[in-house]
Amino acid sequence: MKKTKEQARVIRQDCLMEGVYSMWIQTQQIARQAKPGQFLSLFMKDQSSLLPRPISICEAEAKTGWIRIVYRVVGRGTRELSGYGTGDTISVLGPLGNGFPLKPKKALLIGGGIGIPPMLELAKSLHGEKQIVVGYRDQQFLVEDLQAHGAVFIATEDGSCGTKGTVMDAIRENNLDAEIIYACGPTPMLRAVKEYAGQHGIECYLSLEERMACGIGACLACVCQSTEIDGHSQVNNKRICKDGPVFLSTEVEL
Repeated sequence: MKKTKEQARVIRQDCLMEGVYSMWIQTQQIARQAKPGQFLSLFMKDQSSLLPRPISICEAEAKTGWIRIVYRVVGRGTRELSGYGTGDTISVLGPLGNGFPLKPKKALLIGGGIGIPPMLELAKSLHGEKQIVVGYRDQQFLVEDLQAHGAVFIATEDGSCGTKGTVMDAIRENNLDAEIIYACGPTPMLRAVKEYAGQHGIECYLSLEERMACGIGACLACVCQSTEIDGHSQVNNKRICKDGPVFLSTEVEL
């Protein structure tokens, strides 16, 4: 798939909760090519931020050319991004990486923390039976958006909403089952999902989170351990930005 670098225009930006922002941007080509699970590299105006910031695609509208990103402020680059408003422009490269394969099977979508946003475009794109499990520390975001596309089950660490505990606790408490699993979130969550899928013989795809540098697979800064030898590096590694971020769970070691 062709990557495009564009000057995108900010349509609107909202604060969903403390430190978490939702931004819609207007692109010319990227939104028309984007698939669920892919990401963008955003280049900051601050010249001290030399590397782009990788942010997953939350929603993409091919007809309008709009893309939505939902991100957490964690450093200088995302702090700059949170200050953008309607009409501002930003340099964007995308769509990057491999997305989720869309299969006509009963699906279980699992998102944790800032791994929840890519589940929205995936939920919109899957037309079969699906159930969505999302895990938060406390405050929730994107719940209503997700509920428009499937049954949503919530887990919170503090027990303030839904199941108290993890996404796996919510799956067990609600007796959820599936023929295929899609998941994105922190590594401990993905490790538990991978183990669960293996125990139950369920096809499972994981979107890995990792700090990236180039975003196109050249620098080998974002590698994960794989079960097979990579043709590029000739070791048991996969480049998350290039070979992923989505992997079949049996391909990677967590």
